[in-house]
Amino acid sequence: MFALFEDAGKFLTGRVLSEAESSAQIELETGKRVKAKTAHILIRFDKPQPAVLLAAAQALAADIELDLAWEFAPEDDFGFADLARDYFSEQATLEQQTAMLLALFEAPHYFRRAGKGRFKKASADILAQALAAIEKKKLVQAQIDQWTQALSAGECPAPVREQLYKILFRPDKNAPEYKAVVEAAKATHTAPLTLLKNAGAITSAYQFHWQRFLFDNFPRGTGFASLSAPPITTELPLATVRAFSVDDSATTEIDDALSVQGLGSGTITLGIHIAAPGLAIAPDSALDQVARQRLSTVYMPGHKITMLPDDVVQTYTLQEGRDCPALSLYVTLDEATLAFTASTTRLERVPIVANLRHDQLDDVLTDAFFESTDPIPDLSEGSHIALSWAQELRFLFRLAKHLKAQREVVRGKPENFSRPDYNFKLLGTPLEGPQGDETVVISTRRRGSPLDLIVAEAMIVANSTWGQLMADSGVPGIYRSQASMAPGVKVRMGTKAQPHAGIGVKCYAWSTSPLRRYTDLVNQWQIMACAQHGNTAALAAPFKPKDTALFAIVSAFDAAYTTYNQFQSGMERYWTLKHLGQAGITDIEASVIKDGVVRADTLPLVLNAMGAEGLPRNARVRVRLGVADDISLDIGGTVIERLDADGPAPAATAEDEDSGDGDDLGGPLTIAVDMGEADAPSATGAPATPDTAA
Repeated sequence: MFALFEDAGKFLTGRVLSEAESSAQIELETGKRVKAKTAHILIRFDKPQPAVLLAAAQALAADIELDLAWEFAPEDDFGFADLARDYFSEQATLEQQTAMLLALFEAPHYFRRAGKGRFKKASADILAQALAAIEKKKLVQAQIDQWTQALSAGECPAPVREQLYKILFRPDKNAPEYKAVVEAAKATHTAPLTLLKNAGAITSAYQFHWQRFLFDNFPRGTGFASLSAPPITTELPLATVRAFSVDDSATTEIDDALSVQGLGSGTITLGIHIAAPGLAIAPDSALDQVARQRLSTVYMPGHKITMLPDDVVQTYTLQEGRDCPALSLYVTLDEATLAFTASTTRLERVPIVANLRHDQLDDVLTDAFFESTDPIPDLSEGSHIALSWAQELRFLFRLAKHLKAQREVVRGKPENFSRPDYNFKLLGTPLEGPQGDETVVISTRRRGSPLDLIVAEAMIVANSTWGQLMADSGVPGIYRSQASMAPGVKVRMGTKAQPHAGIGVKCYAWSTSPLRRYTDLVNQWQIMACAQHGNTAALAAPFKPKDTALFAIVSAFDAAYTTYNQFQSGMERYWTLKHLGQAGITDIEASVIKDGVVRADTLPLVLNAMGAEGLPRNARVRVRLGVADDISLDIGGTVIERLDADGPAPAATAEDEDSGDGDDLGGPLTIAVDMGEADAPSATGAPATPDTAA
């Protein structure tokens, strides 16, 4: 005897070898023996052979008209054999009964299962809906097939183009556009990104990177809702100082300024004045929610996305000619020994007398000027601005060198910035931002220049002093720390004051850029509580110890800041590759930084170079460049000449040791994976930070 039975949603046939009360031992056509429950056996027969029966039934089932079968079916549940007799004839054969079983089983939209071999037909409404859904699915599949053919032929349908970034970076795998790309990629044996590029979906490499960044981080756009800057209502005393700031000309968010009092008296008062939006922007206010969502200003060559609306920034920025509300740190020190003797924090209005600019003064305020006691010569337009600040600047440079030397003792090794910073200038950039085809001019600015050093050391004083103030007051803050400078020990963010080995201070809390970093705004609220409430600051501060909201801010900021800096690094690499083509550069001089990887001498470019394998670190080579890919941001090269073959390779600098291997490699961009790593690049007008070890 043979049997047809159901097993895991499939119909099988075989010879019954033995049978018990609730199960049977059945041998399949393959010779395999299986145990089938008696309840799952639907048909028992002696002939024909099982394989013959199934083949005949399957052919017959394909011809059954389901609409007609549904009409014949009774309203109550029924057996498949009963419907076979109604549909075929009263003497329905075994093949016809089996065919009806297969047809009913494969048509759940017409008939639902109601027990062993029994079914119940769907209502007319449900059937109509099911048939409409099936027809719609057929139409969608036809559309997918059409798009697949177009993509395979090198044409991109408009609906696929409109979903480009979603398909690549956050796909809905049930969407027909995504399915078409997948099918076309399989059919052409091409990666989806390459397929879409070949089909013309990506018309601008710059827009690809820019729109991808917006898609991931600003899906609702970069504009702001209509928000006004709340006025500062606190009565603030007017400081008796003359303060000045030092920034690039493109900087609009002027967060910090300096003042010096008491020159020649033996006792100096250094004033570090920070813009105080925290006096007006309250925690959980509308502006705070905007700042907390963005977390930082985003910088890139030729453009930036500010953390706060521009009119809000202009309300609180330290603009020259105004008495600006500020959070001020005053440090008293001995003029001869430069030893600190006292410090105090105040909320006040500070007269901002001048906004000095790097690009106007770096060529004038050189090391030679600071080493001299002569008045500064009026050498260029804008140099006269610094005439009245010569004494203050020379003292601040002397103090900065002293502070740097003290930190280097704690660090255990000197800071040596031998590589330059690179500035990117895009010519003819429209107001809405770069389009990707602008002419790019890349210039250099020596890292650790006198003006840079003055500002950096002053900010370290403020960030470390205020960090300690919060810790001593029992007020939590947002700190950056580094346990040691050993390889692999990274800078971390947390809410407790801990040493920062890379900088050489006991604690370090970003507090000096509240207009462009949310952590600094949060810390400003906490510091103001310390300054205003003293011993009861912990009760008055917006964030209390172990505040889960503060932990959430730390986590969100760390992720966003990393993403923003990676994007900036990627855009700088894009414009560097653009510059190579615009300037017709085919060869570069470079230094080996690790096995097979070189760094260009005069451009912000790191790349893999064939022939650099096995060469010692800092070996000098000439590299013939390959073809740049502005989508993957990849470029390779080949060493064509060893420039220092007759002499020993230069020793590694402390800067190279600190930065680690491949710290700015910025190699091929892996789509859907973040680019590169950087903590606080300043080449595009982003604020330079003394957190150099991060």
